[in-house]
Amino acid sequence: MTTRIVHSKQNARLKQLRRAFAHPGRGQQNLAGIEGPNLLAEALHAGLHIDCVFAAAPEGEQLIKAMHLPSHIEVLVMPRPLLDSALGTETPQPVAALVEPPDWTWAHVLGIHKSTAPLLLVLAGLQDPGNLGTIVRSAEAFGADGIICLPGTVSAWNPKAVRASAGSLFRLPLLTVPAAEAFAHLREAGLKIFATTATAGHPAHSEDLTLPTAILIGNEGNGIPAELAALTDAALTIPCPGPVESLNAAVAASVLLYEASRQRSTGTLAPPAHRKKQP
Repeated sequence: MTTRIVHSKQNARLKQLRRAFAHPGRGQQNLAGIEGPNLLAEALHAGLHIDCVFAAAPEGEQLIKAMHLPSHIEVLVMPRPLLDSALGTETPQPVAALVEPPDWTWAHVLGIHKSTAPLLLVLAGLQDPGNLGTIVRSAEAFGADGIICLPGTVSAWNPKAVRASAGSLFRLPLLTVPAAEAFAHLREAGLKIFATTATAGHPAHSEDLTLPTAILIGNEGNGIPAELAALTDAALTIPCPGPVESLNAAVAASVLLYEASRQRSTGTLAPPAHRKKQP
């Protein structure tokens, strides 16, 4: 690796890192900022292109040396306060990097090269980056093929979303596209599209989620816009016996992904005795 010492806030690379964290998804060179040695290791393992690494002396520099980075990666070493100034976290870590996000396509998201039926999540106006990152992590954990983000959804490369995904964002196919394009591709691929609703939908365990499936998750406060709900095939509800009106978006998505994974691993819906108890 090539190492340089930096002492100025005006360093062009440091400015680039600061912009990547402050305005994720808007960089002219399509670079995203990641923070911490664990995320850097995950990015390397996932095969992402690492454009530049930033290390605070001395602790960050020691962590970087222990990682044995490829020789072509540029490493900038700087005083801790200088690196902290570019990071937006309350307790900044001593390592950060600029990376190129994966170049996913519809073929990746739809899992065209897989033998199993596609399972996708469609996020409509999700605003909390922690929710988005958690959903990405759950999607990978439960075997989803990909995620589609519609306009109005927070950037998946928001630093909080990246941290919450714990590296899943580097591996799980994700596209940000207009709603018309998303629904056209889903219809063409033969997916059944489910809306999610707190009440009045079919209990999730009673629907066959082993078929090609897309699950639409709405905004945390307002849910799914009526014009998008009208384009779906059916509505799913998670039966909750407790006295709560609705679940957090990330929790709801995770429960539905688990149910889809359960059905796909067992090849069955919930037992009839269980299903008939639902209204």
